[in-house]
Amino acid sequence: MAYTYVPEVVEALAGYGLAPTAQTPPSVARAALSDLYRYEIRRLKQRLLRGEFPKDEYSRHVVDLRRRYWLLSVPIAFWTTQT
Repeated sequence: MAYTYVPEVVEALAGYGLAPTAQTPPSVARAALSDLYRYEIRRLKQRLLRGEFPKDEYSRHVVDLRRRYWLLSVPIAFWTTQT
């Protein structure tokens, strides 16, 4: 099956270094993006534990991270167009 990704999704994924092809199921692209997000959130937690920023700033960092990974909040049904 061939997939036609919405241009905004392709652009957003490229910002993370991801470049799905027409043969890449949206679920696979989303899983890759989710893996990157989980890596970032774990890294953020490690930074907190090392004392790189105060605990009361942690939630702000998490919100910033969620904003950067906004595409994860979009259902994958909207990642592609019907062809």
